[in-house]
Amino acid sequence: MKSKKMLAVAIGAGIAPLLAVSLPVGSASAHGYISSPPSRQAQCAAGTVSCGSIKYEPQSVEGPKGLTSCSGGNAAFAELNNDSKGWKVTPVSRTTSFNWRLTARHATSTWQYYAGGRKIAEFNDGGARPGETVTHQVNFGSLTGKQKVLAVWNIADTTNAFYACVDVNVS
Repeated sequence: MKSKKMLAVAIGAGIAPLLAVSLPVGSASAHGYISSPPSRQAQCAAGTVSCGSIKYEPQSVEGPKGLTSCSGGNAAFAELNNDSKGWKVTPVSRTTSFNWRLTARHATSTWQYYAGGRKIAEFNDGGARPGETVTHQVNFGSLTGKQKVLAVWNIADTTNAFYACVDVNVS
């Protein structure tokens, strides 16, 4: 009887590491960002601007819906809020395409764009799941010159959203 227990423990000890290696990893907080014009996190990822950990996970700027910060309220990405960090400004037309790169495609309620202290565009997806890329044509209206665009991807089935800031010069 004692030898059977020892054999079971020995087999269990040998299998445990294999099970640990083969179990699925928990979900990462990684989902999407604006790749063009290059958002602040895209500039970090490309090495255009020197940044901390956001350079490894530009798609992870997630926070509660309704925020107005580039970091999505995430202290680890607070440098995205720093307007004097040397972000490259992209020249754009009055109507510009914003391209999102999505690494996890969530059911979407709305995509919102803010500049000049107001909402300049909103696209309602009604809970649909987007593809790997999403493009929106955003019209800046009467806004010209240097603008910081806050883009928000509101997820339909959670209280969270993804945030991206893009520095542009509207001509």
